[in-house]
Amino acid sequence: MSKKLSTEPYKGVRDFYPEDQAFLNALFKTMRTFLEKVGYVEYHASILEPSELFKSKGADNEEIINEQSYTFVDRGEREVTLRPEMTPTLARMVAHKRRELGFPLRWYSIPNCFRYERPQRGRLREFWQLNVDIFGSRSIYADAEVIGTAYGLMRALGGTESDFVIKVGSRPAMNKVAEDAGLSPETTKKFFGLLDRRDKISKVDFEAGLREVGVSPAVVSADAVPEDIAKMIEEFRAAGVNNIVYDPAIVRGFAYYTGIVFEVFDTHPQNNRAVGGGGRYDNLTALFDDEPLPGTGFAMGDEALRLFMEVRGLIPEYVSPTQVYVAVTAPELALQAQTLAGEMRRGGVNVAIDFGERKLGDQIKVAAKHKIPWLIVVGENELTSGEFKIKNLASGAEEPVQREKLAAFFSDKK
Repeated sequence: MSKKLSTEPYKGVRDFYPEDQAFLNALFKTMRTFLEKVGYVEYHASILEPSELFKSKGADNEEIINEQSYTFVDRGEREVTLRPEMTPTLARMVAHKRRELGFPLRWYSIPNCFRYERPQRGRLREFWQLNVDIFGSRSIYADAEVIGTAYGLMRALGGTESDFVIKVGSRPAMNKVAEDAGLSPETTKKFFGLLDRRDKISKVDFEAGLREVGVSPAVVSADAVPEDIAKMIEEFRAAGVNNIVYDPAIVRGFAYYTGIVFEVFDTHPQNNRAVGGGGRYDNLTALFDDEPLPGTGFAMGDEALRLFMEVRGLIPEYVSPTQVYVAVTAPELALQAQTLAGEMRRGGVNVAIDFGERKLGDQIKVAAKHKIPWLIVVGENELTSGEFKIKNLASGAEEPVQREKLAAFFSDKK
């Protein structure tokens, strides 16, 4: 006897049953509605890219390429990669049509990405990641806009100011610290890695690490706020936004960041983690031509946002898209039930029918399992009289309605 296959999904990816997919759809709908309200338009691209696109980003990307990428050789002997992130693809697309595009460019996308890393809470091997970017502006107000957009999105998802904090850092300021300390490129990389791990280690270990690489803890104090960031934070506060702060430890992992960087942190004790982040990158399109195009943006993962909402009870209750289930008292009435369903569908009602293969009680249980709110039973008496009892499956209440008024009845319940 052959061995049965496992029903478990591949490690680090998820199956999306209807309720899970409904949440994902609702999350994406909130993202799209908010972002388009503030002037961003959606783009997309294939999940497959030539591997050289990601390899060309430099040494800072070695871990992703060498250890985390899903890379293979296709049938045409081309090395391709399932995208681990969207930014290189975006830069390629913008560079390809830069003469035809109007700047500043405000684009967003919600692609799925793949990284081969150890699955853990909030971090999976396949994930959907919102990307929001502005191309074509060096203005600090463009940086402020993307930070403000991240803030607005967290509020649109139901978060309050006390639910999250946006920590803003400066790559130029930390580059100058490294330069003033005379750090080599290799030691600078260690310094930035230490900054990136600041929240994961003790203060004693952090300061010891700084001294080890040759940097005084005093020069990475949160009190030494760069002027441009201080002005930005002041303007946000004047506009009533009070949870944006300076944190010198925010440097972000990729070396292509060239200016202001930031991360959005969940403040809930059960989920105290970053849910997204980004910053300025002014040289990325130089991979494709000799005219670097300034850019700034951020990304947020779907699982991190789901956890942010879950610990606060912000996950919307599942509502079946099917409004009414039509049960039949005998299999031979299935065709007439289909005719009745067609009448309601033409009236704008979402209807599913049973085929009568089970007892009526079991059909009702099926409707309840699918969380369909209403039930109609089709039998000989109902078809003869033209009057059908509509049952509310949550309350058990029943209401008689004439056949010609069924569509209107359910339309009123939307």
